[in-house]
Amino acid sequence: LTFLKYSLVFLTGVSCLFRSGYESASKRFNSADTEVNVAGRSFLVTGANSGIGKATATEIARRGGTVHLVCRNKERAEVAKGEIVTETGNQNIFLHIVDISNPKEIWKFAEKFKNEYKLNVLINNAGCMVNTRELTEDGLEKNFATNTLGTYILTTALLPLLEKEADARVITVSSGGMLVQKLNVSDLQSGNGTFDGTMVYAQNKRQQVVLTEQWAKAHRNIHFSVMHPGWADTPAVRSAMPDFYQKMKNTLRTEAQGADTVVWLAVSPEATKLPSGLFFQDRQPVPTHLPLASTHSPPEDEEKLMEMLEEFSQKFKSTSPG
Repeated sequence: LTFLKYSLVFLTGVSCLFRSGYESASKRFNSADTEVNVAGRSFLVTGANSGIGKATATEIARRGGTVHLVCRNKERAEVAKGEIVTETGNQNIFLHIVDISNPKEIWKFAEKFKNEYKLNVLINNAGCMVNTRELTEDGLEKNFATNTLGTYILTTALLPLLEKEADARVITVSSGGMLVQKLNVSDLQSGNGTFDGTMVYAQNKRQQVVLTEQWAKAHRNIHFSVMHPGWADTPAVRSAMPDFYQKMKNTLRTEAQGADTVVWLAVSPEATKLPSGLFFQDRQPVPTHLPLASTHSPPEDEEKLMEMLEEFSQKFKSTSPG
């Protein structure tokens, strides 16, 4: 049922999200946009040991940037770091082991990071789609803890560091799945009704779009953006959506194609000529609502989301070690 619901919305007439759509869109790309040297600039990428995160980190490293890989699994992260260094010849790759579903761990990491490094660009890529309702050790629903609260805490904790730098940017990897969801602030942890992991994920991705829009209004000297990578052949897609993957695997984008717009938003001078707070696909802004969809939410709901996340955030900050 979940797969049918998803496919009806996204697989009918949405070929632009697949490999052929990327190949078509890329014909209008200006290669000079990303042919830049970013030596001396510092980038932090979450979920960087595989998929779009690793592809993004590799392309930034190739352009000379200092890259901080934030990963949950130490063994896989060390392998990924080694591969990035070998492939790019860039030695300025740093590894940090952090579970983005653990708010206390994020606070602890961010406070330490602020004292040791500078930061020009934050890329919120880490995410999960857990198809059964699981709680973290803090009693948080796993998808919400990772996709929404983790993104919120890491970003807000690092904003003071970003504020110090010229041309600071925050990019969040969302999903077109958010187009089927209206912001719901009454059940952030999906405790009511039947649990549908795909729709919970889509709700989290809608929340990320709202976060980006709200941050853009509040922090004028940082450029915020959120993007949809299209449907790419990543470990996350293979594990979280096996039916979808089996049906569509021959049409999926490569990881590098999925990461292209993230890299463009992170390094291109052209990206920041566009307004802060927009939703991107294939290097251009796209609408955050489908035509005739009833997914628009009132401003008070968006403000309520920010208030609730700040309450969660402060609760875990006060109990974090150190």
